[in-house]
Amino acid sequence: MNKTKLIRFINKYALGGEIKSVKWSSNGKKLATRFISGDKSVVGTVELDKFDGIEPSDLGVYNTPQLVSLLSVISDDCEFKLTSSGDKFISIDMKDNKYNTTSKYMLSDLSVIPTPPELRNLPSEFDLDIKVNSYFVNTFIAGKGALADSESFTIITKNGKTEVVIGFSNVASNRITIPVEVEEYKEIEPISFNATMFSNILQANKECSNASLKISKDGLSKINFDVDEYKSEYYLVATQQVT
Repeated sequence: MNKTKLIRFINKYALGGEIKSVKWSSNGKKLATRFISGDKSVVGTVELDKFDGIEPSDLGVYNTPQLVSLLSVISDDCEFKLTSSGDKFISIDMKDNKYNTTSKYMLSDLSVIPTPPELRNLPSEFDLDIKVNSYFVNTFIAGKGALADSESFTIITKNGKTEVVIGFSNVASNRITIPVEVEEYKEIEPISFNATMFSNILQANKECSNASLKISKDGLSKINFDVDEYKSEYYLVATQQVT
């Protein structure tokens, strides 16, 4: 099994440690998960295609950081084996094929794993479609690092132009303003989303040089990434309406 592929999969849902408890679903050829953040500001899915390292199963991963730590002990050339008790899988047993070092991760009952809600009443059309390229990704991540205490970023539309502002406020404040290109444009009221979560999403998908951020005036944004064997989709709920 290729451990590096699995770590990339984990990073795309863990979002810098913000998401810890998820259900992994494998059909023997594809690994997938759905997740929701603790503050319910982000819901998403991640899929890893052409991955046969885990047999068909539904696995309760309660403590993702602990699993990542155990994975770090073994080399990239490793094997996964699931141990079951009755009709439930109770552990992931990992073996380093080069040195025979082993790690064991205890799985959790699926009943203790948060179940993301099915998204209903999604907008049939989004009002803005912002181009997300490498420049935007790197600039937003750097901007959030420069304004670490800023909890939100805001979408501003005016006179046919669109800006993404980290640290927006109605009073004088430190801020970073990023002009962006859009595919679809409608002028909407300023709307804000969780900057930390969005920065983590961009960081986890940094290898993808072309994506789009869709914004609805009703308080929802959506961003998709499709690169290599990975497909990731994230919905962010507006944190506040800025006026």
